[in-house]
Amino acid sequence: MEEIHRDIDTAGTEAGGEDALVGNVSKLVVSPPGYTGAPRKGHLTFDACFESGNLGRVDYISEFEFDLFIRPDTCNPRFRVWFNFTVENVRETQRVIFNIVNFSKTKSLYRDGMSPVVKSTSRPKWQRLPAKNVYYYRCPDHRRNYVMSFAFCFDREDDVYQFAYCYPYTYSRLQHYLASLERRNLDYLLREQLGLSVLLRSWVCDSASPSGDEPSAERDEETFPSGAVKHPRGPAAARC
Repeated sequence: MEEIHRDIDTAGTEAGGEDALVGNVSKLVVSPPGYTGAPRKGHLTFDACFESGNLGRVDYISEFEFDLFIRPDTCNPRFRVWFNFTVENVRETQRVIFNIVNFSKTKSLYRDGMSPVVKSTSRPKWQRLPAKNVYYYRCPDHRRNYVMSFAFCFDREDDVYQFAYCYPYTYSRLQHYLASLERRNLDYLLREQLGLSVLLRSWVCDSASPSGDEPSAERDEETFPSGAVKHPRGPAAARC
């Protein structure tokens, strides 16, 4: 289990640090600076090594505050929006503030009442955080980047908590849904594999004919190529 201690003074390293975010954190224990020994309750453990996960770095600010850095999209290092990570080893009634400090968007629905979603082991359904606990602002401490901060209180020590930008919709979930349609042998649906991605995931062409006939080039039809993206987001991430 990886352990990390961060100094509060990270100014001047954020620009280069974002380029260095080459992987998600994996069972990262964030302890106070100078602490040695086994992690105690309340030394939060962060993880984003799962499908649709995104969290590249965590800085310890205080016992109650953490700066979080998200990884950029593939082939577009300037675009940083999506986050999805878990937190465990919490202390009951522990109150924290998480700051997502390297957002790339100047405008966000977080400024108009939207809030992140959370679920936990004992409460597996996604719920939105109260909008009053979410703040989106330009921060002078982070090179005037836009920062989204939210406050949260952990209430069950044995739970694993998961936070995300919005309701995740993963590549696996999309493929499961499309496979369920294929098993129904619908007259108007035809699926064909176009090829494989670098990670050997299928690029599938889904054709739907509104007439109910078998899709063909001579008939009106809609075609939906589907494939994986680096950080699957909400339902809109299943781009056609």
